[in-house]
Amino acid sequence: MILKRLRKTPLAWLQLKKEKTRFFVALAGIAFADILMFIQLAFQDALYDAAVKPHRNLEADLVLIDPQLQTLFSVKSFPRERLYQTLAYEGVESVSPVYFASGQWRNPETRLERTILVWGIDPVKPTFKFLEGNQNREQLKQLNRVLFDRAGRPEYGAIADIFNQTGTLETEINNKAIAVAGLFTNGASFAADGNVIASESTFLHLFPNRQPNQIDIGLIALKPGTDVETARSRLDAGLPDDVLVLTTEEFAQIEQQYWANSTGIGFIFGLGVIMGFIVGIVIVYQILYSDVSDHLPEYATLKAMGYSDRYLLTVLMQEALILAVLGYIPGFILSLGLYQLTYAATMLPIAMKTSRSITVFILTVLMCFISGAIAMRKLQSADPADIF
Repeated sequence: MILKRLRKTPLAWLQLKKEKTRFFVALAGIAFADILMFIQLAFQDALYDAAVKPHRNLEADLVLIDPQLQTLFSVKSFPRERLYQTLAYEGVESVSPVYFASGQWRNPETRLERTILVWGIDPVKPTFKFLEGNQNREQLKQLNRVLFDRAGRPEYGAIADIFNQTGTLETEINNKAIAVAGLFTNGASFAADGNVIASESTFLHLFPNRQPNQIDIGLIALKPGTDVETARSRLDAGLPDDVLVLTTEEFAQIEQQYWANSTGIGFIFGLGVIMGFIVGIVIVYQILYSDVSDHLPEYATLKAMGYSDRYLLTVLMQEALILAVLGYIPGFILSLGLYQLTYAATMLPIAMKTSRSITVFILTVLMCFISGAIAMRKLQSADPADIF
């Protein structure tokens, strides 16, 4: 539909097609700027999505955490008794404690160690929403049995392949022998390359310095029909100030805000998008400025015939829109391929989103329009009296 409308502007098409080399260079430049914006936005979204995926996978209506907790990768524990105090409140059906810490996983093939996030849960109750973890949690009742995240980095070893072939796999975490009893799928993030799930007993065996009465997350399941916000407000008002009551989404937002505001990563990716936008403006401006300079006598003739600056600006903006649309298409297609390559290399959840494709298209059109507006200054200087 857009292209059909553009074909109704023959002057703009003729101006661009007259210099085909310049035209294709402009499209390549716009595509490059779009790819840069697509990649930066994808990494930013992947950072946030991967960081909050464990939070959103928690099987709970409400969570209890230490008020100082900002990220899963900086442990802040609170008394276990606070979690069990919630059972006295109306609407609370059951609770479950969760521990987490970073441990050293030994690759069973290379014997090299790599940091991995270890979760300690109650194997009797469902802790995560992913089906595999719930089906296999019975295996965790045996000491030193863990579930391994098949979507982790390959540097941990071909754990999923070996386990599927042999049904068993033994290795070490923190120099203590463990056995893989099952698999699940969560995925890597910028801070954790992989995950394992263990029972509370196994977790405390792997991390002997941790105190059993100090937990990291408390999961609260409400009775059917209980209003979540009402229950949250009631618990928040009744419990001491050394704990914070949140919904799982609010818990996820704390993690996202940490990566967005407390680290330089969010700023870096945002700066990359701005740089891509500026690069695109410069490229399109150079093309449109050169086009105006080369055809200045023609524009001056149009002025002498009575055409206004507004009409000439319309022609220039039509050229900018043509460049925006035609440059966006290869940028979009190439970005899809780069997303696949990036996912294969990093295991981060990078995929094209409709909202991102619309955002980049709008930025592309705006980028080209700004360039056209700047180039218009040269067009306004076209005086028939000076040229003829």
